[in-house]
Amino acid sequence: MSKRINITSSSPWEDIVGYSRAVRIGNIVEVAGTTAMNGDELIGKGDLYAQTSYVFQKIEKALQEAGASLHDVVRTRMFVTDISKWEEAGKAHGEFFKNIKPVATIVQVSKLINDDFLIEIEVTAIVGGN
Repeated sequence: MSKRINITSSSPWEDIVGYSRAVRIGNIVEVAGTTAMNGDELIGKGDLYAQTSYVFQKIEKALQEAGASLHDVVRTRMFVTDISKWEEAGKAHGEFFKNIKPVATIVQVSKLINDDFLIEIEVTAIVGGN
């Protein structure tokens, strides 16, 4: 049986809600829905591209803590509040994954947990799967 490794961001919400920033079991890493919050500060308010770029930076850090990298990512899931601006999120995605090319999903949702969040992103990585 593979050991479970929980990665934390030290957010108080992790204990309140009961979740981890990322979980690694064996060579699989799942990164939870990630937004552009940096502590109590929202990065890129009103700017989907800036929020997306910051979220991928946070995801990259979580992957590194789990012993993975962006090169191990096999799936991205992007949830946006305005699909008409998908190209802004897509541009940022391309800057991080242009040569990696994971499968990707982008869908519009009616609302995220904070009205100023324009995007929330999840990823799945398989370490050594590249």
